[in-house]
Amino acid sequence: MTSAPTIETDRLVLRPHEAGDLEAFWSFYQSDRSRYMDVPSSQSQLWAGLLAEVGSWEIFGWGGLAIETKDGQLAGQVCISQPPHFPELELGWIVFEGFEGFGYAFEAASAMRDFAFEILEVPTLVSYIDRDNRRSVLLAERMGAVLDPDAATYDTVDLVYRHTPDSTGPGLEAYA
Repeated sequence: MTSAPTIETDRLVLRPHEAGDLEAFWSFYQSDRSRYMDVPSSQSQLWAGLLAEVGSWEIFGWGGLAIETKDGQLAGQVCISQPPHFPELELGWIVFEGFEGFGYAFEAASAMRDFAFEILEVPTLVSYIDRDNRRSVLLAERMGAVLDPDAATYDTVDLVYRHTPDSTGPGLEAYA
């Protein structure tokens, strides 16, 4: 069993979720920014989903982390997860309104990917991305992920981008 880590990058702290994060996530899911995602239908469903991200660290050794700027602003989430309907272990990210366009998603997702390969020693990760979510497709490609048309997906509108250890950046030591 593993407790959720805290990972620091040059500009971010990837930290375990806190109860206060729920309000920001609810606002995100009520906005157009969540249009490419499965959206919780109630605050109770959001609560259960966020607790799954937290509890996954203890049960599986991976889960979700809040993306926080070094000045304490909650900017989104990055996660490694595989709920029952996901064919493979996924690297996913969410960036809240006002934090897009600063490279935070790239920095956070790269650090989480490197953590998965270097610390958790997973052999591969995928990112399930709605084919219309151009910004996430570009981010996955910028990270070195490659479109895998043969990979299974749970949603027919998703593309599957594969991350491998040889597609990583400078390594976790660059983020410490």
